[in-house]
Amino acid sequence: MQRICIDKGVTSRKMPDSYTNLLYHLVFSTKDRRPLITPDYEVRLYDYIGGTVRKLGGISLALNGTADHVHLLTKLRPDRAVSDVLRELKASATGWMHDVFPALKDFRWQRGYGAFTVSQSHVESVRRYIAGQKEHHQKISVSRRVH
Repeated sequence: MQRICIDKGVTSRKMPDSYTNLLYHLVFSTKDRRPLITPDYEVRLYDYIGGTVRKLGGISLALNGTADHVHLLTKLRPDRAVSDVLRELKASATGWMHDVFPALKDFRWQRGYGAFTVSQSHVESVRRYIAGQKEHHQKISVSRRVH
């Protein structure tokens, strides 16, 4: 039901609730781009990251990467700064990796990250881009060796 407020002859429509659709494509790398996210660890790490996003009030829409970096398409809450979410996410994932995989005691994330807003109309193309990360980076690697 829509409320109309009339104040001194001025009619305005008030929005009773807030609506946000804060979509981000986040990219973050292992420290020194070390290739530590091997197939042995990848699935469990991605599951953990997705669960952490949920605990922080977000929704993980796509998650993939390579041995040295992660791409995450996520919807975040308006009361959480992207920098805070990434700091908590990376700190939590680092501790988890150390606990679950003791052989990775040197696992760390780079301090920086990439954060890009995504319009709803581009969600599916970003999902496809994230899903194809391994193939994308194989092509780049082959291209660099050839040239």
